[in-house]
Amino acid sequence: MKSLPDSEHIIIGGGAVGLGAAYALARAGVKDLLVLEAEEEVGRVTTSQGAGLCGQPRESVERVRLAMHSVRVFRELQASTVPPDWHEVGSLRIALSDRRVEELRRLKAASDAAGLETHLISRQEGERLFPLMDLSKAKGILWCPTDGWMTPQSVAQSYAHACGEMGVRIARGTRVEEILLREGRVAGVRTNRGQAACRQVINAAGAHAYHIARLAGLELPIIPVRHEYYITLAMEGMTPSIPCFRIPELTLYGRARDGGLLLGGWEPRSVHTDPRGYPIEGTPPALEPDWRVLGGFEASFEELLPASRGKGKQRVGKGWPTFTPDGRFIIGESRRVPGFVMAGGCNAHGISGSGGIGRLLVESLLEPHPSDYVQSLSPDRFTETSWTWEQARVDAAHVYETYYGV
Repeated sequence: MKSLPDSEHIIIGGGAVGLGAAYALARAGVKDLLVLEAEEEVGRVTTSQGAGLCGQPRESVERVRLAMHSVRVFRELQASTVPPDWHEVGSLRIALSDRRVEELRRLKAASDAAGLETHLISRQEGERLFPLMDLSKAKGILWCPTDGWMTPQSVAQSYAHACGEMGVRIARGTRVEEILLREGRVAGVRTNRGQAACRQVINAAGAHAYHIARLAGLELPIIPVRHEYYITLAMEGMTPSIPCFRIPELTLYGRARDGGLLLGGWEPRSVHTDPRGYPIEGTPPALEPDWRVLGGFEASFEELLPASRGKGKQRVGKGWPTFTPDGRFIIGESRRVPGFVMAGGCNAHGISGSGGIGRLLVESLLEPHPSDYVQSLSPDRFTETSWTWEQARVDAAHVYETYYGV
């Protein structure tokens, strides 16, 4: 489009979360939606950095149902003209200690309550599902047959195509420079391509969500934390149909990718950055592969998958997913700035949770009585309380570092 049209609703951010929000709102009947993406392609920044796993078993029924909704969305999109490359291969969650076996039982209980199919299976059954894995030391395995993986950028492209078919407009190469306010509420945006009036702005700007909130006069603790994974050269038997896996004791996860093994993990001492340290038109600090950390992932994992020992690497994935001090999304309209809506602080669930986040946004904005859970995600919990950046960074880093904590 040559000029920006005025729109009722403007979504800032053309990644999985922003486009997932547009998809959910359009499906719910919301008209006149405009998505603004700073890059020339959708899904090029935070989304492109993701590993692409989608796991549904969680310790709370609300979170299980949220993940189940995302899977339903990926299934819908997979049947569309531009699919998200969704592979419903199932997942193994492997416990190496009795304490983690108890965790598997809790996950299964929450899954049962939410209506999600899971099974506690034997080591022999686990090795049948993942023949390359040596599970002789596993104390327990939780199998979820409807988990899977997708290609992150394909997810964004699939959402974009589906949104376009529903009349959602997407303006690429459009950087937001100002949130226009009138009498304290959102009235529009100013961009590098001119102004556009709107009634509502939805902030889904990923690592720039902090900066967009600041343009509206809101201070929100949205902390970018480094995350890395690597992909090995091709390995015999590492087919696209191999299940995903998670090994909480080793803080590792993985799946098949490009004929090799994608292996990632959560660092016990995270590297995080302060979003106040780079401008809205800038980027977070550049990242080089940390081979000490990546080598630690490999050393921890090689006993379970001996074929991965010393395997050459074809690529390292790295980026700055954003975390919040309490480990919960920031979803909903601000009481302080009417018309300003958050869809951020995804705690590394942006891609896999995009369908569910869209549903939360629909409930928050369109339903007369949102659930207590949805209300607990409001940005007001930070704008109407006292907190410090120093403590927020420590707490957000702790959320990352204890991602697989019991």
